[in-house]
Amino acid sequence: MKVHIDTDIGGDTDDLCALALVLAAPDVEVVGITTVADRNGRRAAYVRHALKLAGAGDIPVASGAFTFLGGEPHEPGLQGKRYWPDMTPAQPGSPGDAIDLLHANAAAGATVVAIGPYTNLAVVEVMRPGAFEAATLFVMGGNVLPPAAGLPQWGPAMDYNVQADRVAARIVFERLRPLVVPIEATVRTWLRRADLARLRRGGALAQLMAHQAERYAEDTGIAEQVAANPGLPRDLLNYQHDPFACAVALGWDCFTARDFRLSATERDGQLALIPDAAGRELRVVTDVDSAAFSTRWLDVVAGSASR
Repeated sequence: MKVHIDTDIGGDTDDLCALALVLAAPDVEVVGITTVADRNGRRAAYVRHALKLAGAGDIPVASGAFTFLGGEPHEPGLQGKRYWPDMTPAQPGSPGDAIDLLHANAAAGATVVAIGPYTNLAVVEVMRPGAFEAATLFVMGGNVLPPAAGLPQWGPAMDYNVQADRVAARIVFERLRPLVVPIEATVRTWLRRADLARLRRGGALAQLMAHQAERYAEDTGIAEQVAANPGLPRDLLNYQHDPFACAVALGWDCFTARDFRLSATERDGQLALIPDAAGRELRVVTDVDSAAFSTRWLDVVAGSASR
């Protein structure tokens, strides 16, 4: 299975956990990794560092879009040395390199998984219409159904990958046919403190994931979310949004999906996926086997991170 990952690694810890999964998964060849919101090439440098730790430095990497086509005005955050000790300097590249790499892999029929804002995908589709016809596309983001009781009741405003670049998201939802892995599903996937001991016994990449998970929990106030939502595990460190999207793309038996007719609609400055009989048919993940996903993810990344 040939897989291309498009990521905004370096703002949250789950992108690293997603890379670790696809790098370690059996019968998977990662044919390229592109970064988005990568003005100075630091996100691509994070990717290369992770690949070095995994012994996979030959995978093509390209830094992509510097900014967004249009969405929530902000400058995306970047983690520093507290999260990424022993980093090598960034090497800024041309966004055109990422467009070429993403287009080539999509045209060759790769499975493309977008785990950041969809800017690179939209640019490729607009510049080279039909580029994704041979590809199978998965996107982390979107909000279709209300979250289950006891969990954070997130709506479109919390859907960063969509709201960060609403123009790009509209292009992807209206012109492509991605399988959507929405936030109401990913809020049920967790990295827990109980997982850290096993990660620390793994190789360098697994140990970096454990290090970052603790730092992220300290910096983001995740404890307040746990206290307010009884459906969350008491030892939650972070949500596994992006690793779960990759697991769906790899066909793991830990989710349920069904088809909806949806329209991408602007409401109060936010882009929402609204049920609409005249809308486009999109397949959306609707249920998660949280325990099965967590167990298998940990088995894969902790068992092979010492390669």
